[in-house]
Amino acid sequence: MAMKLSVLSRRADFLAANRGLRIARPGFVLLARPNEAGAIRFGITVTKKIGNAVVRNRMKRRFRELLRDALPAEGLPGHDHVLIGREGGVERDFALLRAELTAALSRAAQGKGDPPRKPRPPRK
Repeated sequence: MAMKLSVLSRRADFLAANRGLRIARPGFVLLARPNEAGAIRFGITVTKKIGNAVVRNRMKRRFRELLRDALPAEGLPGHDHVLIGREGGVERDFALLRAELTAALSRAAQGKGDPPRKPRPPRK
């Protein structure tokens, strides 16, 4: 049975996911947080530090395919999943990214995230 995935589009959803569980891997950072919708939702963020538009779009396409393949079977039900691209993630082997995502999702299911980061200073 194929599970319907929804895409995060509102900034507030991304900010809420940032307050959830954080699991860092060499190619990406996975954020996971329960949502009110009760569905599996996902979002992708790749900053300009990673590269130009061509590089960022390639990375987003790869992440989108990874998530569409993995989340129906391994995703956390009723959670938002956000992938943040990291430097070098676009050159990583797709099978290696898939294995890293599987490991990150299993850690998230166990509730084992990385230690919290220091809070950023408020915006002025």
